[in-house]
Amino acid sequence: VQLQASGGGLVQAGGSLRLTCLASGSTASIDDLGWYRQAPGQQRTFVATITRGLTQYYEDSVKDRFTISRDNAKNTVYLQMNELKPSDTAVYYCQNRNGNSVTWGRGTQVTVSS
Repeated sequence: VQLQASGGGLVQAGGSLRLTCLASGSTASIDDLGWYRQAPGQQRTFVATITRGLTQYYEDSVKDRFTISRDNAKNTVYLQMNELKPSDTAVYYCQNRNGNSVTWGRGTQVTVSS
């Protein structure tokens, strides 16, 4: 499975962005799709994930502001980010997890200015 993320950019605090991640390749291996982020000098951390059956999980700080969704027919996962804060600034990575197999895409930069 290959993952291609897009949709990052520069936005003012309070603004919105929508990230998209397209999965390709061995589509039978696409299972739980998620988003992680890595701020400068920090470890990569969990943001949200969605199962093939559309169950969603969120990190507490984004739970009321971000929405993860997926289109299984298009092998695509989305992250709608609203009410963005400077602390959301990071490189955002999408992930596919199928059992013990984990695949990462290249990240997309999100920068939130105050």
